[in-house]
Amino acid sequence: MNNKKVYIVSGAGLSAESGIRTFRDTDGLWEEYSIEEVCSVGGFMRDRQKVLDFYDARRADIEQKEPNYAHKRLAELKNKYPDNVKILTQNVDDMLERAGCKDVIHLHGTLTDLRCEDCGKVFHIGYRSQEGAVCPSCGSYNIRHNVVMFGEPAPAYRNLNELYTEADMVVVIGTSGQVIDTAYMAQLVEYSILNNLDVDEYHDQYFKVKLYKPATEAADEIYDLVEEFLEVD
Repeated sequence: MNNKKVYIVSGAGLSAESGIRTFRDTDGLWEEYSIEEVCSVGGFMRDRQKVLDFYDARRADIEQKEPNYAHKRLAELKNKYPDNVKILTQNVDDMLERAGCKDVIHLHGTLTDLRCEDCGKVFHIGYRSQEGAVCPSCGSYNIRHNVVMFGEPAPAYRNLNELYTEADMVVVIGTSGQVIDTAYMAQLVEYSILNNLDVDEYHDQYFKVKLYKPATEAADEIYDLVEEFLEVD
């Protein structure tokens, strides 16, 4: 196999068909909460328990969800070409892992893990409430969710630097590009694929292939296009 690198970057649209509500869609989570309340450093400082309860509820919610066809096809692609395909997601759920995908890079953290604020240890909690959680490393009770909030750094963004320098192909699935500039990614490579429901002419003009359909409907075509790209020298 050649050394081509394909970076697949996904957002909320990938998991939406699994029944995981997004923040920006109609009936999204923003209609019940404001970003300042539950997803910002300021909100966490004002009402720590409200934020922890919010993430407890989200954690419990994803336990009842299942990976959809798009998650499964991405997992198959990654497992078939482990050295060529890198999976980056803005999602904090574990649908890709439950579909069998290896080495998923979560740019914004993970719901199923907690983080110790004293020693920095990240540890698995699964779908349980974090109430009473104790750090397995230092014994601290000063525990928080392992999801990046607005106003704090995202350590996993270092993987974007690798994308910028080594990607030969970029595939963007289910994200508007408002948080991470995916249009910029498309401009760095000769071959790029976009899969979104809605058209954004300014953003989308930089992509070579545009698939305006649900991720589950686009999954086979994305798989075939990536495979064709990797198999051709």
